Amino acid sequence: MATLLVMDHTGDTRYFFDPMNGEELARADARFKELTADGYTAATRTAGGQATLVRSLDPTAEETLFYPRLVGG
Repeated sequence: MATLLVMDHTGDTRYFFDPMNGEELARADARFKELTADGYTAATRTAGGQATLVRSLDPTAEETLFYPRLVGG
């Protein structure tokens, strides 16, 4: 089971999907595109724990983290 982990002002929301299920994978890909279009940054973790920026859904990633764009002034 793979996870889309979305961070926001309320904490986090997790969306689980089976990458071997075409319908669930299509919904996860649509969610990925929706979140990145809304300004979220997407990243996966390497085996060493480093975050790697991603521009499209990697169905082999165990977890994809989305965090909102930081706004400062």
